[in-house]
Amino acid sequence: MSAPTYPGGTVRALLGTEHVSEATRAALQSRLDAPVTYEPRFLAPETYALLEAVAGRLFPQPDRSEQPISLAPAVDQRLADGRADGWRYDALPPDREALRMGLGGIQEIAQSLFQADFLALSPAQQDAALQTLADGNPPGTTWQTLDAGRFFEELLAELTETYYAHPLAQEEIGYVGMADLPSWTKIGLNEREAREPEAES
Repeated sequence: MSAPTYPGGTVRALLGTEHVSEATRAALQSRLDAPVTYEPRFLAPETYALLEAVAGRLFPQPDRSEQPISLAPAVDQRLADGRADGWRYDALPPDREALRMGLGGIQEIAQSLFQADFLALSPAQQDAALQTLADGNPPGTTWQTLDAGRFFEELLAELTETYYAHPLAQEEIGYVGMADLPSWTKIGLNEREAREPEAES
């Protein structure tokens, strides 16, 4: 039996109510209205295409095949703007350098395992290449100086954060925490605010 979920459209319905602040509404609506096409500002087009492909394998969206949630634009925009979390692992270089090196290293993995660029691989082969990265000991000279485990951890964390910041992903997991006006008071187990929709079985 599947876990209960909120009705489809819950987050989008809440955006039009007084329970969501203007700043939160603007941020979430901008993600819903993001253009389908994106011109990279930081990464070279071929490197950006590689990032898109990697993100597509780490977050496959078969139910949204016609218009998946795009994850690569947020990464490229952050790097173009020079934004960061304010810290980094000492095993990794600064974010811009780490991403460029890491994506080049993924190409090396693909070439080593399958003698082809990552973009030319089948989905199963791409998954196999990324699995060696996740396992922390991939082939390629890049990984002799770039910590594979830390790089994969950071890339996966950023893509995960970007995915679940999108209203459609929030609907998938029944997250309505953005509707925080007035403040949440029903915080006990199985308690529900009046503004929360009933979960569907």
